[in-house]
Amino acid sequence: MVLLALVLLALAGGAKAQEPERAQPERAQPSAALRPYAVVGDAVPESLTGAKGDPQRGRSIVVNRQVGLCLLCHSGPFADEKFQGTLAPDLAGAGSRSTEEQLRLRIVDASRLKADTIMPPYYRVDGLVRVAPAFQGKPILTAEQIEDVVAYLMTLRDDSTIPTSDHKR
Repeated sequence: MVLLALVLLALAGGAKAQEPERAQPERAQPSAALRPYAVVGDAVPESLTGAKGDPQRGRSIVVNRQVGLCLLCHSGPFADEKFQGTLAPDLAGAGSRSTEEQLRLRIVDASRLKADTIMPPYYRVDGLVRVAPAFQGKPILTAEQIEDVVAYLMTLRDDSTIPTSDHKR
């Protein structure tokens, strides 16, 4: 009996030691922590961070299969990346087909443009279904990462096309 009591006491103490780890704020970002943005027409006209993103970091996010996951559905000018997607538009020329502001909305929440899109909302946490517990309450990408991806996609240009937007500045 004494041995059983000691084991139970040790287990209870171990569980208490793990509690602070589960409550760490960096594991979940509640929707209140999302930076506010406005949708105007088919775009989010203002940077989520107030600054331009870094295209090199953006490329790293796009090709990273654990962070951006873009290549699961999209293909693009990434000769070194095998097994690119075919479910969504090719990212080559994305900066020519869309404005920076349009790309921002497509990444933030493409369902604002097409309700039945298969593209996940990268900066929305409310109204989602079938979200893994570890990811509930936090966006796929941070505001900074969104701006980095937008900056990178704007470098993918086909100069024969000039993007237009229906939003007014």
